[in-house]
Amino acid sequence: MILSIIDWIIIIVALLLFMGLGLSYSKKAGKNMDSFFLGGRSLPWYIAGLSMVATTFAADTPLAVAELVGQNGIAGNWLWWSFLAGGMLTTLFFANLWYRSGVLTEVELIELRYSGPEAAFLRGFKAIYLGLFMNCIIIGWVNNAMASILQVFFDLTSDQALFYTGIAMLFTAIYSSVSGLLGVAMTDAVQFFVAMVGCIVLSILVVTSPEIGGIDGLMTKVNDVAPGSFNFLPVIGDGSGSTTKVLGYSLLAFIASAGFRWWASWYPGAEPGGGGYVAQRIMSSKSEKDSVYATLFFQVGHYCLRPWPWILVGLAAIVLYPELQGTGKEKMGFVYAMRDFLPDGLKGLLLVAFFSAYMSTISTQLNWGSSYLVNDLYKRFIYTGNSNSNKDNVSKQASEDKHFVSVSRWVTIIVMFIGLVVSSQINSISGMWEFVMNCGAGLGLVLIFRWYWWRINAWSEITATLAPFIGYPLFQYVFKLEGDEIFLATVFFTTISWITVTFLTRPTNFDTLKNFFLKVQPDGNWQPIIEHFSLQKKESNILKLFVCWVMGIIFTYSTLFFIGKLIFKEYSTAGILFITMIISFFIFRFFIQKTNIFDNTKF
Repeated sequence: MILSIIDWIIIIVALLLFMGLGLSYSKKAGKNMDSFFLGGRSLPWYIAGLSMVATTFAADTPLAVAELVGQNGIAGNWLWWSFLAGGMLTTLFFANLWYRSGVLTEVELIELRYSGPEAAFLRGFKAIYLGLFMNCIIIGWVNNAMASILQVFFDLTSDQALFYTGIAMLFTAIYSSVSGLLGVAMTDAVQFFVAMVGCIVLSILVVTSPEIGGIDGLMTKVNDVAPGSFNFLPVIGDGSGSTTKVLGYSLLAFIASAGFRWWASWYPGAEPGGGGYVAQRIMSSKSEKDSVYATLFFQVGHYCLRPWPWILVGLAAIVLYPELQGTGKEKMGFVYAMRDFLPDGLKGLLLVAFFSAYMSTISTQLNWGSSYLVNDLYKRFIYTGNSNSNKDNVSKQASEDKHFVSVSRWVTIIVMFIGLVVSSQINSISGMWEFVMNCGAGLGLVLIFRWYWWRINAWSEITATLAPFIGYPLFQYVFKLEGDEIFLATVFFTTISWITVTFLTRPTNFDTLKNFFLKVQPDGNWQPIIEHFSLQKKESNILKLFVCWVMGIIFTYSTLFFIGKLIFKEYSTAGILFITMIISFFIFRFFIQKTNIFDNTKF
């Protein structure tokens, strides 16, 4: 495809804007590691929250939603909608705890919570495992998705598309390595706005085209070829049909998605108990209140603000590109719609939208991964200190701060190159999703309980981290299980393993647990520590927070479905959902004001 002059002008101006905005924060990022990796812990809730939402909006996200819709209709999105329960859990039960911990990275928490050489081993191992191994896999599938878009849009070979994706990644690495998290977060906010405007424009052009004929035409034409595609809730069944597509999930698949994945499995952006770049944004917030609000905004933005333009294009693609249905390539319908329905100028806008989504994710992955490798590997285990004894303490600290920021910038570039190498080896995005999901099957419960149960120790988390790598191949190749059977079996195997190891090993040192308890002030079962040191404990919030959790979930789903019903002109149902939204919000507000999850705060 040949772009017009105006398309290229839009693309170049946008890229220069992103670069200039990122570089403008280079001075603030260069002060120390807190500034580079946490933006000086100064982000207001709306910037931190927008940055979370922008990061989860990658180049692959609209394509993935279009694929889910093409295969199982709107209800296919329950594959990721089911993670809301875990996200709301993080908002209410963990965001304030992460903020109080005062750590620089999620991995640093390990030696705040656990003791002994096993804690040091776990910290170093997870710095490499998450910061390099898992991080580069995520970078790989995001690059793979961006390359797929460029390949179709410009009629490139796969190698050529990956080469140009590499140039985009280098561009992103330059400003993220200079600007640190503050620059990344600020560009995230702009990039998210551009990406959403582009997707909304595309959905309007596609749905109102003569081939579709508006919302009424969309519903009629899609139902003719794929009945049931407009169901918001999944229909439990075998998913088979003799002549037409039947919307359906196997019961096992629905149980795995709705009943287990949100709490049992580690997955980037949806870590049980918080973690990854979500924890990074929580800890970069300027106050405890902002950390909770940012995470709440993330849940609403992630599930309610983003998906409907993608869903509409995915539904239209069922009619426009019937040759893609049943081939496993339904995701390309989104890219074909961009190619076929955008006039000059808007092609550039949509490419900028996808570059924005791509860069917001890649910049975060580079900054987040580097924080583990520098803070939890290099600084903790390799760096030997400043040997110049003639300097005073202030000068030594300034010299070390400068050194660590310099190392952080170089590590960001190194991670970029490793990510590019990994990208060239990834052929299936969905295959990588499945791999990552199964590698964390069963780990989630430990990440939740370590905040609420004193008896969890480093060996518990080590076991829960490594057990899936034994259970996953065991159930797949020895017991010949398939799909969700493997996932569920691995969850049970991992859970039994870490619980057994917990009671066979010694507890964490009581002094370490005392310091953790006093600093973080967690709820739950800490009675032995409280009694041993005669400590004071706040009134339990668990019951009130549970009510808030339920109401938060109802409010978010009601908002999501309310928007959908308005779009599809089902006004009576939309009215009921609107009332549900209002009632659940006020119940949520009433109960959160009764808690003490953060002090001196009115919601």
